[in-house]
Amino acid sequence: MLAVATWGFALALGVVLTIAWIIYGAINVFGKRSREDVGAELELAPNRKPYYDDEALEGPRLERVQLFGLLTLAVIVIALPLYWLFEPSRQAGAREEGEARLAGWGEDLFATTADGGFNCAGCHGGMKATGGAAPYTITDPNTGQVRSVTWNAPALNTVMYRFSEEEVRYILVYGRQFSPMSPWGIAGGGPMNEQQIDSVIAYIKSIQLPLEACEAADTFCEGGRLPADKQAEIQAAIDQALEDGTANSVGEAIFNLSLDSGAYSCARCHTSGWSFGNPLVTGGGAMGPNLTSGDEVRQFPSAADNLAFVRNPPESGKKYGQQGQSSGRMPAFATYYTQAQLAELVEYIRSL
Repeated sequence: MLAVATWGFALALGVVLTIAWIIYGAINVFGKRSREDVGAELELAPNRKPYYDDEALEGPRLERVQLFGLLTLAVIVIALPLYWLFEPSRQAGAREEGEARLAGWGEDLFATTADGGFNCAGCHGGMKATGGAAPYTITDPNTGQVRSVTWNAPALNTVMYRFSEEEVRYILVYGRQFSPMSPWGIAGGGPMNEQQIDSVIAYIKSIQLPLEACEAADTFCEGGRLPADKQAEIQAAIDQALEDGTANSVGEAIFNLSLDSGAYSCARCHTSGWSFGNPLVTGGGAMGPNLTSGDEVRQFPSAADNLAFVRNPPESGKKYGQQGQSSGRMPAFATYYTQAQLAELVEYIRSL
């Protein structure tokens, strides 16, 4: 708001100065034409005209100049501190305005093909990206049979809570191998330049679900939790899985959770076929590593370290566990689940 007011004041001042210069020019041009010539050029030359005498120079003329200097000094003394006070908020307003402009461009790029975009909305559940479905073709590695499937595309309205901005950028530029998510950045072989990628990220950030304050007892929650209605929806899905027997524990229910509400499950990456409704061995590995081999327990001898990794894994290239190096593909789960739920999840993972 302050940036808009500052811009409006500057615009008004510019208009006033422009009008003043136009009037000044008109007076000089048309005023000179209306005056009669009084003689030779020597008589009209400014350096030939009589100037103020000493009494006028040291009296009224000097006083006018001093008054003008005093007024100018007063303006500087007042304006500079005001500028210094308002500059941080002006810069913040300019950044917000820039982000809003980028998000507007990103919204156009995110739209479906019919609306002139790159069809991100077509796969990820509309312009709010609540999770959707994408057509995909897979080839059976044993028989070579090709078939079409419907891929469970993840919600993006919480993706900034799962991954850092740089990790999201990497996924957009280079895509996700073995999934319908193709590379979109020029560096990955896609059609979008760097500014377009920035615009899409700005739009995705603008549609993130607002977080709620953490509960005092939930020490693993740092930046907030999903809204209460989403937490209730996740809890209802866990309860339903326990009730109908598809899960024998809270951890197993979370591992295989599937919701179009921003929820994110482990099985998406760690169970082959889960994303298109044909899951194979639970935790047997897909884009993520095999969790049934015992490597998880060897990597994290301490369940507490395992829990910290699931809660908030390190950024790409950073060390984790005994000899692990993060690839940046493991999402964070602290925003989605409580400390108790994450503890149950880790217990289930280690039981695999």
